[in-house]
Amino acid sequence: MLKARPAPAQPDSFAVTAARLKAKRIQRRRLTDVLAYAVLTVIALIMLYPFYWTLITSFEPTGNIYEAKILPKAVGLRNYAEMWKGTTVPFWRLILNSLIICTLGVTLTVTLATLAAYPLAKMRFPGRDLIFYAILALMVLPNESGLIVNYITTIKLGLLQQTNPVIDAIRQYLAVVLPGLASIVGLFLLRQAYLGIPLELIEAARIDGASELTIWRRIMLPLATPTIAAFAILEFVAYWNSFLWARIMLPDKNLLPLSAGLLELSGTFSTNSRAVMAGAVITIIPILIVFAFGQKYFMKGLEGAVKG
Repeated sequence: MLKARPAPAQPDSFAVTAARLKAKRIQRRRLTDVLAYAVLTVIALIMLYPFYWTLITSFEPTGNIYEAKILPKAVGLRNYAEMWKGTTVPFWRLILNSLIICTLGVTLTVTLATLAAYPLAKMRFPGRDLIFYAILALMVLPNESGLIVNYITTIKLGLLQQTNPVIDAIRQYLAVVLPGLASIVGLFLLRQAYLGIPLELIEAARIDGASELTIWRRIMLPLATPTIAAFAILEFVAYWNSFLWARIMLPDKNLLPLSAGLLELSGTFSTNSRAVMAGAVITIIPILIVFAFGQKYFMKGLEGAVKG
């Protein structure tokens, strides 16, 4: 007996099946997004809680600072007023020191990195790539490995000599900035940004008789501005948070930057912990402001450097 063939599927059944599959994919994607956002939210809360704890502790006039808390038990501005008046540490002098160190450090470091990255990216000479990768290999070394060498070098350069108060201050500021001038990260970022600039522009400028310094100033710098801005923000954060090296190289406590000067609030027998928290919050504010205004250039600069 011949079996009857099944009737061919109707177009409506295909549409219903496709709609169901699409709905399942959308539901699965939404579930995945919800899980991903949940995990990211937990990670963000874990990372933000120390700062939140520091913030609410800085507003508490009294209480136990060593307990986990969600809301402050009391709110006051006594700790900030104490920092503002400079009764425990020379607060405004510490801020001035940080601004001087940041200005010197960012200006010199960015200038050196923009100059050094140009020949490694656009000039041809024997061993160019070998030199670059040898410099890049130094990134595996921790910063602490160069403390002794940097200290001896600074002493031999005479940056800690005592002659004149003004000259001594300038020397000690330079002693803090000097070891960080040769930034491997900045060299890498700017070299990658320079590599993304068309070589035809440089060749045309050379044909017109422009010197290498003119090419660097008129072509390379304007086209690599986002990466330079991103690197400048990174260096500002690094110099603003100077602590260990500044404590080692600055015998004069009045020349310490803000991050290192807050340690003076910690004594042998007592510590003004809430004033330290208030100072820590004040220290973070300039970084947040700089990043808020430079976020667009920061992200664009890093993206251009990675693509380059």
